[in-house]
Amino acid sequence: MILRCATMILTPIALPDLPGLLARFDRCLDAEPVAQAAFRRIAASLERVEGDDLSLSQDCAYHAQAVALLREFGMGVIDEPPTAAYTWDGYAVRVRMEPSVIIHEVGHLQVCAPERRTVPDFGLGAGPETGLRREADGVMSVFGLERELEEALSSLQGILWEAELGQPAILAFLEQNWLEGGDTPHNRAHFLKIFGQLMRYGMLDADGRPTRALREVDDAEFLTVLTR
Repeated sequence: MILRCATMILTPIALPDLPGLLARFDRCLDAEPVAQAAFRRIAASLERVEGDDLSLSQDCAYHAQAVALLREFGMGVIDEPPTAAYTWDGYAVRVRMEPSVIIHEVGHLQVCAPERRTVPDFGLGAGPETGLRREADGVMSVFGLERELEEALSSLQGILWEAELGQPAILAFLEQNWLEGGDTPHNRAHFLKIFGQLMRYGMLDADGRPTRALREVDDAEFLTVLTR
């Protein structure tokens, strides 16, 4: 059984409204062809959405694919829901959850500081699915804006992995609120900043596709650049 995680979307979007929103965001990226191409791979995954359900997929084939990606990155797998302990306990991911959330953990591994890779929930504190919330918060070492920015990096990296794997990445793009600001200058700037940082540190290649690179710089250097 896959655990259905609580949605985090701020403003639900009706399926008939989505193509127009995607087209407007695409146009605002006209001056940024690499980012635009990456976004188009996400948007194109709308074709893989079944029916009019925009909640995260629980498809068993996608789940197996997500677990295989974890293993490719050397992450262990525990067949339990994350509510049993941690989502990531420093060595393994509890995988009774949606494929998108599993792939999000790969994004976290890639953007996490080396010194936090073996810390429960990557030292970011308890996530929405974590059962041992007090314990996860007790080893939290990244806070405030810096934590939000690292979450955004992990989010976009995971979404781009979903697109690369042929999964309906658009669902996580919506659920994690990347369209909340539409094509406003602020939302465009945020997307480009996060996308640019992933490229800067080699987590995306020259075409904006995910690589298997892991961040090597510590928090002091990384966060100084990120919060400029």
